[in-house]
Amino acid sequence: MKSRHDNPLRIGLTGGIASGKSTVADMFADLGVPVIDTDRIAREVVGPGQPALAEIREAFGVGVIAADGTLDRPAMREIVFGDDNARRRLEAIVHPRIRQQTVQQADAAGGAYQVIVVPLLVESSLRTFVDRVLVVDCDEDTQLARLQARDGESEERARRMLAAQSTRDERLAIADDVISNEGNLDETRDQVEALHRGYLREAAGRDE
Repeated sequence: MKSRHDNPLRIGLTGGIASGKSTVADMFADLGVPVIDTDRIAREVVGPGQPALAEIREAFGVGVIAADGTLDRPAMREIVFGDDNARRRLEAIVHPRIRQQTVQQADAAGGAYQVIVVPLLVESSLRTFVDRVLVVDCDEDTQLARLQARDGESEERARRMLAAQSTRDERLAIADDVISNEGNLDETRDQVEALHRGYLREAAGRDE
């Protein structure tokens, strides 16, 4: 039987919305680390022609399908951020498919260690798939400011988006490692490079 240690060390990268997860993931990728991004996978599994998109249309109606046949993400967000039952229905459609694709991509990616980007790792079944949890952290005011600047969200809507996710304390409670992303990019990169060295050592130790 295949041992867990026969697989690469797997780092679950998470953080609140607009915390800087993508920036940190790109820094690991620049160091040659395989990065599996569940946000990208989530977009792929609901693409045109995919069974998940048909199920979403059946569950939520044609109003969540854009004119070009793709998922109307703003319309879908508006529904699920305001309705926990709707959010759970959507998750029941997409989450099993995301997990399946994540596992397949991770198994194929190799590397001394891998970074698995999971924005909602606190709530995700993928917590059992990763060996360590890395949280990209910043305070709520920083998240709000970034959301409004990046996505043009109103403060009210940005606060609703934050409230729909796990709290900062809940994320930090599951963290093995934390990157503070309050400062400049050089400070963030220094933290990434320090963790990279540590993860390589840990991965090498698993092979001994």
